[in-house]
Amino acid sequence: MSWKNLLAIRTVQAHTTSDTEIKELRNLVSRDLKDAAITGLSADRRFATAYNAVLQLSKMAIACAGYRIATGVGHHQKTFEAVKLALGAPSEKLADYFEVCRRKRNFIDYDHAEVVTEGEADELLEKAQEFQDLVEEWIADNYPAFKA
Repeated sequence: MSWKNLLAIRTVQAHTTSDTEIKELRNLVSRDLKDAAITGLSADRRFATAYNAVLQLSKMAIACAGYRIATGVGHHQKTFEAVKLALGAPSEKLADYFEVCRRKRNFIDYDHAEVVTEGEADELLEKAQEFQDLVEEWIADNYPAFKA
């Protein structure tokens, strides 16, 4: 898949990001990573919050690359497909892992309680922090105007 293909099938739209947009996304990521580390929250809520941080990090990378995901059904799934294009091979395993997490997050937010274990919430938080490092390094290398 290429950006051209994603544009043609209307998965993404061309987008020019700004310092303000990237700063706001970083603020969301920071908040969510901090909240996901709160031990008093349920494992489900910690998991969903860490997942949201990953979603915002993906959105940052896609925006820096000059795109945004078109709204609609499958928005999160499309985000993880597009972030692989933006970040390349180093992101593929993490993006695939986050796709699995997306399905669990859907159960948490829409269908069931007590879906994940503390270990799963901890693992996602760790992977989210790893992904944050990857995204920020990629931005610094490729889009230094948006460097943190």
